[in-house]
Amino acid sequence: MSRQNLPLRAAELRLETLRVFETRGFGHVGGAMSVVETLAVLYNGVMRVRPEQPDWPERDRLVCSKGHAGPAVYAALALRGYFDKSLLQTLNRPGTSLPSHCDMNKTPGVDMTTGSLGQGVSTAVGLALGQKMRGCDARTYLIIGDGECNEGQVWEGLMLAAHRKLDNLIVFCDKNGQQLDGYVKNVLDTGDLADKFRAFGFFTQSIDGHDTAAVETAVKAAADNRKSPSMIVLNTKKGYGCTFAENQEFNHHIAFTPEQMTEALKAAQQKLEEVPA
Repeated sequence: MSRQNLPLRAAELRLETLRVFETRGFGHVGGAMSVVETLAVLYNGVMRVRPEQPDWPERDRLVCSKGHAGPAVYAALALRGYFDKSLLQTLNRPGTSLPSHCDMNKTPGVDMTTGSLGQGVSTAVGLALGQKMRGCDARTYLIIGDGECNEGQVWEGLMLAAHRKLDNLIVFCDKNGQQLDGYVKNVLDTGDLADKFRAFGFFTQSIDGHDTAAVETAVKAAADNRKSPSMIVLNTKKGYGCTFAENQEFNHHIAFTPEQMTEALKAAQQKLEEVPA
């Protein structure tokens, strides 16, 4: 798939993600909104996938370890053509194929079940290692959170990835500074994550995670690196682009009123209309 207008794709994805939440009146809004730009870049020209053949063996894989960002992943999959957008209105309802957290057994296009934080690193490393063992030139992309980096399993997995020189593994760390119980620096300060990732043997870049051009450029540089796995630290704002969540400390999982969502949708629609076509 050729590159498209990435700022426009991101604005569309942000609006569609809000619409997913609109049907429920609550949800994991914060962490879903902070990875919109990354998902827009990945699903609009970067990842080698076939929506009409979700299980294509040679496809690139995406593991969203912070599985509570599932609604944004679902919106990206729907916009990419994996399933009809009407399905987005069934989020987390009885019988749905779109549960609150990503589930590979329920949702077309989801490559790994996630939600237990820390475990996505291990599974992504396994996928990337499997690709290497099969001689497949596909890549595995992984999204983790900065709060998730409190988990020891994250660092165990990163050590193995670097030891095995998995240059087909590209990791994004959504560094939005917040987690379930508040600000990361107050809960368990992770310090300079970029320096830590470099020390663990990763080719590391730190960028503005809400700049699609910066994300795309960083992904290209990571793909060109053939010596080690890559880490892209996304400096983001939790709840970005959602008027009722963006400046709240406890916005991991929140409830909202219809009026608040109407205001958020109006603002997102306006942003979409302001993006040059």
